[in-house]
Amino acid sequence: MCKDGFGYGVGEEEEDEEEEDSEEDISAANDNDQPRILLLGLRRSGKSSIQKVVFHKMPPSETLFLESTNKIYKDDISSSSFVNFQIWDFPGQVDFFDPTFDYEMIFRGTGALIFVIDAQDDYMEALGRLHLTVSRAYRINPHINFEVFVHKVDGLSDDHKIETQRDIHQRANDDLMDAGLDRLHLSFYLTSIYDHSIFEAFSKVVQKLIPQLPTLENLLNIFISNSGIEKAFLFDVLSKIYVATDSSPVDMQSYELCCDMIDVVIDISCIYGAYDDDSLAIIKMNNTTVLYLKEVTKFLALAIHEVFELTQVRRNCLEDHLDSPKAPVLNGTPRGLV
Repeated sequence: MCKDGFGYGVGEEEEDEEEEDSEEDISAANDNDQPRILLLGLRRSGKSSIQKVVFHKMPPSETLFLESTNKIYKDDISSSSFVNFQIWDFPGQVDFFDPTFDYEMIFRGTGALIFVIDAQDDYMEALGRLHLTVSRAYRINPHINFEVFVHKVDGLSDDHKIETQRDIHQRANDDLMDAGLDRLHLSFYLTSIYDHSIFEAFSKVVQKLIPQLPTLENLLNIFISNSGIEKAFLFDVLSKIYVATDSSPVDMQSYELCCDMIDVVIDISCIYGAYDDDSLAIIKMNNTTVLYLKEVTKFLALAIHEVFELTQVRRNCLEDHLDSPKAPVLNGTPRGLV
């Protein structure tokens, strides 16, 4: 992959920085003020594949060759991403009741806990492990966001997906009610690494960790109101996570088109040179849909979805709003929101 793409050095993903952590490393990491996202689940549930596809641009087909995780791996993505947090990938056999496992130290510094359940497998054991994990984490840190990825749904029919999610949701919440943990909230997502659902799910997880999210959404609402466009996303370019969008409902097709546009622009930049402050990208679809991409910072891009041709007048209007000093989110957004 080329070294100089859209807004930043594509291919500079520091995969070598993902290291196996000793207890000393974990203790030191607990003093780090970066939010932490934990990836947990049974063996072969797809945790490591999710991390590699979302944050290291690994093709989904290559994840078939990943070995099972047997130690805790910490991945600090802040050096190659706009969002500023750590991903901790836990082995499926981790035992939170092991007296040598300092789970209190880990959970105290956690912003989100993602539990991955293989929807194509018998998930009764996974539900038991989910309950033990979230109940223990909640008692230590009730401020953790608990997220459940009902994963590998690409092989299921639409009806089967909905029924599986409903069953897992019902059983998990019944277990919490029986344990007197009715205030513990679980969020559920249907995910697959073979489509954009995993990126949207991770977007929702990350947004909960961004304290400036209401401000970003408000600024995007103002931007849309003044420019008359249909939909706008602020994308972390490397991961294709959208850190904010306006208040209108997210249409999955619009999100997928914007993700694909980022890939196209990066590939073209590899051929024709790096993206600079004077560059922009406009793609017109056959159905008059128009996509507009503008770099905001080295790691952040504004993606706009419009349903009719972007005339020169409207393009000038958009650029005026983008360059306006009254649009701080689009002009000098601070590095690292989380």
